Amino acid sequence: MHYYAYELAHAVLSPMRFGVSGLRSALDWPFNPFAATPYGKHLSAACEVFENITRRYGKPAFGLKTTHVGGVEVSVREHVVASTPFCNLLHFEREENALTGRRYDPKVLIVAPMSGHYATLLRGTVQAMLPEHEVYITDWIDCRDIPLAMGRFDLDDFIDHLVSFTRVIGPDTHIMGVCQPAVPTLAAVAHMAATDDPCQPASMILMGGPIDTRRNPTAVNKLAEDRPIEWFEKNVISTVPFPHAGFMRPVYPGFMQLTGFMTMNLERHMNAHVDLFKNLVQGDCDSVKQHQTFYDEYLSVMDLTAEFYLQTVKTVFQDHALPQGTMMHRDMRVDCSEIRDTALMTIEGERDDITGIGQTQAAHDLCENIPGDMKLHYMQEGVGHYGVFNGTRWRTEIQPRIREFIRTVEYERGSTPTERTARRRHHPALAVSPV
Repeated sequence: MHYYAYELAHAVLSPMRFGVSGLRSALDWPFNPFAATPYGKHLSAACEVFENITRRYGKPAFGLKTTHVGGVEVSVREHVVASTPFCNLLHFEREENALTGRRYDPKVLIVAPMSGHYATLLRGTVQAMLPEHEVYITDWIDCRDIPLAMGRFDLDDFIDHLVSFTRVIGPDTHIMGVCQPAVPTLAAVAHMAATDDPCQPASMILMGGPIDTRRNPTAVNKLAEDRPIEWFEKNVISTVPFPHAGFMRPVYPGFMQLTGFMTMNLERHMNAHVDLFKNLVQGDCDSVKQHQTFYDEYLSVMDLTAEFYLQTVKTVFQDHALPQGTMMHRDMRVDCSEIRDTALMTIEGERDDITGIGQTQAAHDLCENIPGDMKLHYMQEGVGHYGVFNGTRWRTEIQPRIREFIRTVEYERGSTPTERTARRRHHPALAVSPV
């Protein structure tokens, strides 16, 4: 019923938002003498803050129109190369011209989280990878817009999507699991290794993912463990209301996920909107734009299928099935020790309050048959969960290390440990510190 209450609240507030919008337009009219008064500025700022808080945020666009390849600006075109009812495989195709020539950059599949936000949350991740990589991303579709007739979608289906998309891209793909998808990414690679799939990824990069939540458990991990799965099914699962296309589909609503994240840092979000009000009054356009850019993305949320959410909670956060060695994909056990030819890099943030330090690094213990010189762990100081894949530290410190890791894997692909050691002795820049 909470989904219906949420929709009802939006409907009830619609006339008020319309009135507030009209008032703000009148106050911002350049020929209105009242607009320049302190009272007029405060009232206009209050109207804008009210609109920002109460409006519905749709899916943002990636908006990546250009990038620089070899110092030359080239155009970028978003192209869907594979599609299912639940996800599009999006390729950011870079223009070829006489200056850049044909590029043979590494192919990278970025697995976006299916955790309430759209794939556009990784816009900064894609933007930093574009200049020197062929970038693909999983663009998950809001389950509110998927008719019930399209069937179920659970964690097993998520893994199947990753296997299928990796095959579409082809051999020598590098796969990046960002946050929540780290578990299904590792499971997909393990499944492909166990079945000797010719399209096994050349490397996998796991970033801030809950591989083993028993290590340094956070408040999010403890919440999932303290309550039985029946509690989540009863209290957070709802059905999509009419007139959305997914009418009657059981979902975990995106607004509930957003509420959970915001309450973890409620004071910070409240202060941010107080600062927005002050900046609007003062006419600080740069600060206002920065606030709006962040919250236009942060407040845009999507629904998850109930079966995916519940299976993820139970498998990852309650049963710890992957590190326990009991996780199943369809009728096969997920055995990470099967992975031998895919290099592994894990990345964590020092201040991550969602995925604790050590939870992602646990992947190295599970992938015991990957040679030590094909493993790398990096912990970025001074960043939280979001900073692992976005922001200044991501662009200047984390992404360059991923780039070098991928280039090292590309260079050493197919060589023996002895050959790799010899190459690194003569090329120190290629050295990858083992775990």
